[in-house]
Amino acid sequence: MESLTVTSVLDNLKKVINPDNEKDIVSQDMVKDLKIDGRKVSFTLTFPKSKNPFAQSIKKSCEQAIQSHLGLDVETDIRISADQVVHHDRPLPNVKNIVAVASGKGGVGKSTVAVNLAVALAKLGYSVGLIDADIYGPSVPKMMGMESARPLLEKIDGADRIIPAEKYGIKVLSIGFFVDQNEALVWRGPMATSALKQLIHDGYWGELDYLLIDLPPGTGDVHLTLVQSIPVTGVVIVSTPQAVALADAIKGISMFTGQSIRVPVLGLVENMAWFTPEELPDNKYYIFGKDGCKNLAARMNVPLLGQIPIVQSIREGGDEGSPVAGDENTISGRAFMDLALETVRQVAIRNASAEPTEIVQLSK
Repeated sequence: MESLTVTSVLDNLKKVINPDNEKDIVSQDMVKDLKIDGRKVSFTLTFPKSKNPFAQSIKKSCEQAIQSHLGLDVETDIRISADQVVHHDRPLPNVKNIVAVASGKGGVGKSTVAVNLAVALAKLGYSVGLIDADIYGPSVPKMMGMESARPLLEKIDGADRIIPAEKYGIKVLSIGFFVDQNEALVWRGPMATSALKQLIHDGYWGELDYLLIDLPPGTGDVHLTLVQSIPVTGVVIVSTPQAVALADAIKGISMFTGQSIRVPVLGLVENMAWFTPEELPDNKYYIFGKDGCKNLAARMNVPLLGQIPIVQSIREGGDEGSPVAGDENTISGRAFMDLALETVRQVAIRNASAEPTEIVQLSK
């Protein structure tokens, strides 16, 4: 019999399918305020409409899923309510989850992870947006094969809005769409943060399950502007297993989880975990060390979201604008799909067990 924890409850509730859309109730963020008190499980089942014909049957399925796997003695208290999805008093009211992808230092493959995570989430059936917030080094246009994209400006509801370019089922905005690719951006901090705000607030994103934000490496103005502008659901930290990279990853984790910011870290991604030749898929060569992020995750009590190998096709896909996450039949494609599934799982755990993130108010 499984132990009674938030994680085990959510894992079993993922077996409950919402007949409205044929997706599980956990990944659809329908489980709210999950609490465990001894052998009692309580939570709220939220629906987008006040009267849903499947509400009672889904509730019954939840009770059965919990008791059949976690014990018939488990008491359940399941409430039903209408989910107020649209909050017009906050930015991006129609975006369910805002996930920042960050790294303590450059060169660890943060943008590669962000792009492939977005593609994998879209392949799983989620509506996804991607903002390239790496203002000084925007690489998303090249990695997505969108270097010639030029988003349109339209007046919608009396305001000028930027219509994101779309590819692989993902809505994308990058500063790289608006500047010469061959010229360096020589901008002071306020100019960079102003550009980020425009991409966020002027973009016409519509309804999204996930909006991923590829941040610049390090910890600086752009990071602070982000958490002061929108409520970030959580952060994914990318690092290699190398000690130098891990030292900077710790700084990134500390910044987001510090008392003044308090944005949840969804987990660590160990990129370049090992080298595997395509023709020898069972061979692993630990070029940058073994299990560095795995050990750091355990030490800092944050989840390890995935380990991504060094495979030649990942580099080729990034250079050619064809992300490897689009092909699940490859080593790298499966790795990014596993990463997406675990990210969805950790977002669900975070949303079910904690209050929504507030926009950060920093005093001068």
